[in-house]
Amino acid sequence: MNIAIFGDGKMGKLISNLATERGHSIVLKANSKNPATSFELSDVDVAIDFSIPDTAFDNISHALQNKTPVISGTTNWLDKLEEIKEICSQHNGSFLYSSNFSLGMNIFFKLNQKLAELMKNRNYDVSINETHHIDKLDSPSGTAISLSNDLEKIFHDKTSITSNRISQEIGTHKINYSSIIDEIEITHKAKLRDGFALGALLAAEWIKNKKGVFTMEDVIR
Repeated sequence: MNIAIFGDGKMGKLISNLATERGHSIVLKANSKNPATSFELSDVDVAIDFSIPDTAFDNISHALQNKTPVISGTTNWLDKLEEIKEICSQHNGSFLYSSNFSLGMNIFFKLNQKLAELMKNRNYDVSINETHHIDKLDSPSGTAISLSNDLEKIFHDKTSITSNRISQEIGTHKINYSSIIDEIEITHKAKLRDGFALGALLAAEWIKNKKGVFTMEDVIR
């Protein structure tokens, strides 16, 4: 495939390297000096967006308006998600968003939902703790918000999220259930960013010839 990379940061570089190893071609890279909206996309099979919240909406809408499938892992722009879905529908496009492309983390999402169902009405207080590197722009993380949203659907209440920013920490998420007699905690810890890059590429390979709005859950299924 011919792939466009929107956002040439740590994730963009990692995806580019892994894509080449998997036999794909990186035909353009957009960044703050060369924004995605300045590129013509006729030779692009799929765009992968790991940019920043301020540019994600323009990047994604530009790809959709040019009939280019787009995968996005940028967080903290989802107040405009419904607008993107409408643009995707108008242009009969293909769009997939995930707050976390790690296959392990997507299994953790399902584990979180299962555990929450078991813990419902059991008199436990639930909380989320997330830790990332000091350069992460959003707080709490998009992954923590996704976990919280899943919990809210089950408990019908907001879940407390604590965020920590420590040196080179890639990403750790903990769900804690605490009562006066005991405590249960599940944890997902990312050791390498490679898992995020691989998941994004699997999504990019999967979305070929598909139309509509998707999530990583569709890819895994």
